[in-house]
Amino acid sequence: MTHIPPPAEELRLLDAELWQLDARRAQLLARRAWLVAALQSARPAPLAPSGPTPLGPPRSEAPAPRVQNVLLVLGGVLLTIAAIVFTLVSWGHLGIAGRSAVLGAVTLAALAAPVPLLKRGLRSTAESVAGLGLALTVLDAYALHEVALTGVDGTGYAAVAAAVLAVAWAAYGLLPVTGGLRLPLPAALASAQLPLLLWALAADASPYGVTAALLVTAGFDTGVALRARAGSVRVAATVGAYGTGAWGVLAAGWLSWTASGPSAAARAAALLLLGASITLAAAWYGGRSAAGAGGAPAGRDESPEPGAERGHGRKDALGLAVTAGLLTVAAFGGAVRPALPEAWTVPVHLAFGIALLAAVRAVRLPEPVRHGCAWASGTVQALAVLWALPVAGLALLGPVGWVERAWTGAPSDARAAVTFDAPWPPHTGTVPLVLAAVAAVLVLGVRAGEWRPRALCGALGLAWATALSLPAVLELPYAVGLVTFGVTTVAALAAAALALEAVPVRIVPEGAPTAAAPPGAPAQAPAATTAGGLLPPPGLTALVLALVTSLSLAFLSLASRSATLTVLAASAALFAAASWRSRLAPATAPAALAHATALACAAGAALDWQPSHIALLVLTVPAAAAVWAARLGRATATVPVEVAGAAAGLLAAGLAATDPPLLALVLALCAVIAAGTAIRPDRRPVGYAAAALFVLATWVRLAASDVVTPEAYTLPVTVPALLIGGLRRRRDPQTSSWTAYGPGLAATLLPSLVAAWGDTHWTRPLLLGAAALLVTLLGARHHLQAPLLLGGSVLALVALHELAPYLVQVTDALPRWVPPALAGLLLLALGATYERRIRDVRRVREVLGRMN
Repeated sequence: MTHIPPPAEELRLLDAELWQLDARRAQLLARRAWLVAALQSARPAPLAPSGPTPLGPPRSEAPAPRVQNVLLVLGGVLLTIAAIVFTLVSWGHLGIAGRSAVLGAVTLAALAAPVPLLKRGLRSTAESVAGLGLALTVLDAYALHEVALTGVDGTGYAAVAAAVLAVAWAAYGLLPVTGGLRLPLPAALASAQLPLLLWALAADASPYGVTAALLVTAGFDTGVALRARAGSVRVAATVGAYGTGAWGVLAAGWLSWTASGPSAAARAAALLLLGASITLAAAWYGGRSAAGAGGAPAGRDESPEPGAERGHGRKDALGLAVTAGLLTVAAFGGAVRPALPEAWTVPVHLAFGIALLAAVRAVRLPEPVRHGCAWASGTVQALAVLWALPVAGLALLGPVGWVERAWTGAPSDARAAVTFDAPWPPHTGTVPLVLAAVAAVLVLGVRAGEWRPRALCGALGLAWATALSLPAVLELPYAVGLVTFGVTTVAALAAAALALEAVPVRIVPEGAPTAAAPPGAPAQAPAATTAGGLLPPPGLTALVLALVTSLSLAFLSLASRSATLTVLAASAALFAAASWRSRLAPATAPAALAHATALACAAGAALDWQPSHIALLVLTVPAAAAVWAARLGRATATVPVEVAGAAAGLLAAGLAATDPPLLALVLALCAVIAAGTAIRPDRRPVGYAAAALFVLATWVRLAASDVVTPEAYTLPVTVPALLIGGLRRRRDPQTSSWTAYGPGLAATLLPSLVAAWGDTHWTRPLLLGAAALLVTLLGARHHLQAPLLLGGSVLALVALHELAPYLVQVTDALPRWVPPALAGLLLLALGATYERRIRDVRRVREVLGRMN
């Protein structure tokens, strides 16, 4: 018996066989194409071709439907132009009956012709003829006015005619026999844009009436766009709604801004509310439609994919809701603006923006509408903050001008302290209120989610700007301004500390693997979970604000000597106390040292000390930094503290640069501090810096004392240093020659080299050259890098010093073209033996590398 498989199995077998047949067919077609190409290439070419060989049929650049549409449109346009010419030019050659009969007959024929054309399937031809008929109706209306209604006002007649034509065209497009035409309904909608506007112009309406006509027309278009089924009608209505609505809203906004009295402001506010109502209705309907299964209801035209249309509808609803919210705020704010001083314009609009946010939370709205109104409220708040920022920036950066007027006397008030006779921005008395209100909204309005930390950061910044701008805005006394800045700094540090306490800290032992680390990976603890990790965003923001405020406070205190000393001392103590918290210390500890450095400079200046003497007072900061860093150990604040101390030491050296004896003392004290730091096991390399500072201090002191024989002072240091280095190498043969012999040799060779270059006699260069030669030979004999390089360098420089006069004489005696020529030959010689020289240099480097 024949086995019949199940339908599913049989379908699978059929698919497999069809796939094999397709694959075989593709192979055969490929083989056939190859054979055809081979036969064509083997066929001999004609000896005398009669013409160019055709490559194939010509490509069609205009498809038949496109050609058809172009011809129909062109024909309709030409017929319309002919009708216009007939109406305007040849009208007078016929009598009243003939004229009416001709134009009426042509119009009726043009409007009736699409019916049989649609029945025959000639839709494009029907559309062209229908367009001609619609254009003829416009000419009929014009002819009627010119013949029978010449005494009627043209603008009013145009308004009535536009309304009649809109109704007639809409009725024509909705007839069962002409329902397949796409042109009449959009044309009727286009004509419907004119009646109200033309009627308002004909009635000599005020700008408020014209604006109301535009907004009512936009509302009509919006309703049509939301309810229409045909895609062409929706597009035409949407264009009309956006066009007339934009003009109406802009006109209403201008009327509200220029309103000089409560009555005018109220009328402009009513117009803005009308626009907001239309926009909100569109957003509401669009939001509900986007939340459904498909956007607008399906109509005559096919719609795009439901998901794409739903996404576009949601975006459109969001934008419309934002516009509605902004118009509402502008309406209510503009209504009360004329009754209030100009300084309250922005606060009033901000109050309505915040009220809009509260209303959105209280009323149940579609999600796009709710989000759009929230974005509108946020936009109003952002604009209000942007208006207030110049005052806050002036309060923050204005004190920098006291650098050029330090200690010239306290100003009259806090505003004068930040402006320096510059004009104060007008109508800014409510800036602190605006900033504080927005900060409160951020704290109370954003309660959960990923936006909460960002909102807290923004609230901290706004509260900080409020505190900085308040003394200048209220013109408080200068001392009150200083206290306000100081309290703001303390509050910002307290906020950073509270943010630190709010985040639990888990100390991970050094070298312990983390949970997310793969097997075999190096064990590293994340920075956010260690004791020295990063602060949370609000804490980091508060810390940055504290540092910036302390800097501005320091500049602001430069007006008075006592204020400067008090502020710098208090700031140094404040940041030093805050540094006891390990996660604040990397920023607060250097800040404390910086304020202490500024305090030392200010104290020295207050005592009328010279800058070189002030340097000794500044050196207390590097000493304190070294002690502090030793107590911190391996904490994250150690390196910032040491960097701040090094910067203070560099400043001290710069202050003492004008007094060489004191500079030598400062360098020696810096060397002592560096040597004390090098005692720590993890800071042993600092000993090199200490040795260099000691040697440099010695050289500066010798130069300051006009010593002509520095060897008498350097040799007693060099001999013990070399002996100690030799003993160390005997105990530890792995000690580098730079550590053992480098400081001792440099202590004598380098000062002697400087003295030899300024010595006109031959004795010192000869003795120094002999000593350098001996050191070089000893370094080569024992394979020591430091003696070899130091001795060789000094020997080469001494020889160059001795040959310099002769080289100058030879240069003067030679023609000017000889040096360039010699240089060119030298370059050619070097280029010719480049590879050989590179090999020799590598060998020398290897020899030096093998030395100890």
